[in-house]
Amino acid sequence: MASQLPCDQDLSTAADLTRIIFGDEFEQIHQPWRKLFSTEPFRYREGLAPEERAALSYQRLRLVNESLDSPEELVRDVERLTALHEWVGPADAGLGTVASIHYNLFLGSLLDHDGDERDLREFTGLGRTGTFLCTEAGHGNAASQLETTATYDPATRTFDLHTPTPAARKFMPNTSSTGGPKTAVVAARLITAEGTDRGVFLFLTPLSDACGDPLPGVGIRKLPQTATAPVDHCSTSFEHVRLEYDALLQADHGRLTPDGAFTSSIGSPRKRFLSSIGRVTAGKLCMSAYSLGVARHAVTVAVRHAHTRRTAGVTARGTVPLFAHRSHHTPLLDALATTYAATLLHRTVVRRWAEVTEAGREDAERLAAVAKGWLTWRVRDVMTECRERCGAQGLFLANGIAGQLAANEGTITAEGDNLVIWVKAAGELLLGHFTPSPPSGTPGGDRSLTDAGFLQDLLADTERIWHQRARTRLRAAEPGNPLNRWNQAVMPALELVDAHVHRLAAAALLEAAEQAGGPESRNLLHGLHRLFVLRRVAAQSGDLLAEGRLTADQVRGLPDVIDAAVAALAPHALTLAAGFGVSEDILLDHPITTEGTGQLVSWT
Repeated sequence: MASQLPCDQDLSTAADLTRIIFGDEFEQIHQPWRKLFSTEPFRYREGLAPEERAALSYQRLRLVNESLDSPEELVRDVERLTALHEWVGPADAGLGTVASIHYNLFLGSLLDHDGDERDLREFTGLGRTGTFLCTEAGHGNAASQLETTATYDPATRTFDLHTPTPAARKFMPNTSSTGGPKTAVVAARLITAEGTDRGVFLFLTPLSDACGDPLPGVGIRKLPQTATAPVDHCSTSFEHVRLEYDALLQADHGRLTPDGAFTSSIGSPRKRFLSSIGRVTAGKLCMSAYSLGVARHAVTVAVRHAHTRRTAGVTARGTVPLFAHRSHHTPLLDALATTYAATLLHRTVVRRWAEVTEAGREDAERLAAVAKGWLTWRVRDVMTECRERCGAQGLFLANGIAGQLAANEGTITAEGDNLVIWVKAAGELLLGHFTPSPPSGTPGGDRSLTDAGFLQDLLADTERIWHQRARTRLRAAEPGNPLNRWNQAVMPALELVDAHVHRLAAAALLEAAEQAGGPESRNLLHGLHRLFVLRRVAAQSGDLLAEGRLTADQVRGLPDVIDAAVAALAPHALTLAAGFGVSEDILLDHPITTEGTGQLVSWT
């Protein structure tokens, strides 16, 4: 398995894989970001303090903005917006964070409300950087508990924005002077005549003057350094800050006339709040995209390092590449399979959100939420494995794995903490938003573990098992204590969510395999699907055996079938990694390519 230059067939297959996972519009949607973040201004800089890295991220944000014909068009195109996040991570995780906040949460919120009626040039031109203030220190994002208020006075046609308690301070937005003047959209309770609480809405709020210093009444306190991307996280409060009438972001879910009359097309305050912060769903897709981009980069580095770094074989004579050892290449092939499945699942979810109708919005939002949780958790596993497979080299920030792995922890919490959004989804799947597929009529013993259809059926069986288990727990719990009833059912319900997303990811990978243009790429994708699903089936084999979906002989044979899947894929690992399209300019800039390991194979 010595490293060698790829043959023409390998290059052709890699190009076909790239087309499959990025789509026919790769050149239009992805290539501009891939090219931009490969240029010298975005190269890793050694020796910077966290504050300097944060400042550099804002400088680079201006370069991103200068590359755009129209920031508004970017914000409105979720496929282009998520593509930005897929390619920015290996270059600058902090840039990914501030770009996501400025473009998606800030500009996106303005455009989704009454943005067509505002002059946005100071924001689209980055005269002022936008930020988003929703989470409160003591309450998270729970609409029923948010305390910040914006009280309207029709006599002066102004709002009084106020933080009533320390627990209501806005928690972790990037509001410091780093990066220059800033303006926020702030989530606050709209209080109208006679103290009527209309629910939580967004208010456009300048935070700092032209020098970046806080405006009167705006309290900004830097928070301790995090272990994730270096960003200027702060705690922010408002002491009776006066806002003009047009500060309120209005749309059909909530409108206020200058004389104080309030109307809404939505009766529920909670649903009004969800409409106000609707960009959070696109944010989930952006966080998932960041994770996928850094995962594909990490896998590429680790696979290619494993082919160039040599070590002892089983005898004292000579050396072999690390990849020659089954113990080394098995986890990397698992990482390849997971990353391909995750990428193709994300394509499905983004496409669905881009085409969503009002009737399908709730289901699409749930899909984005559960996919974000699964993707960002799986990326943590993949990148941890890649970091280890690169040994000490994997610890160097300049090699593009360790720092991005730490930053991925932020994606797990951002735009909805993974466990929280999964608990919500678990309840919805359990209580009417999911119907398990009926079992296949063909006995499992009559089918092969190399049959893709059988493997998909086993994933559906796993869904059904966990759905039934959670429903049984819910029905068996003593009535009269809703929290206790839910506690009885929640853990199997969370397993149902995991089973559900595993099946969807595998289905996306299988669909890509069946639509592949060339026989080699088709075979490789089928091989990745087999390995990905067999790992899941092995983990659930006890339940599948107990329910008669697998036979005892099939369970005993699972390790051999998995090992065969690994052996079939191993000679093609470089081709599979090349399919990710990671830029050679970035790869060849990593110290891991030159510090005692030889050069990475060039695929240009």
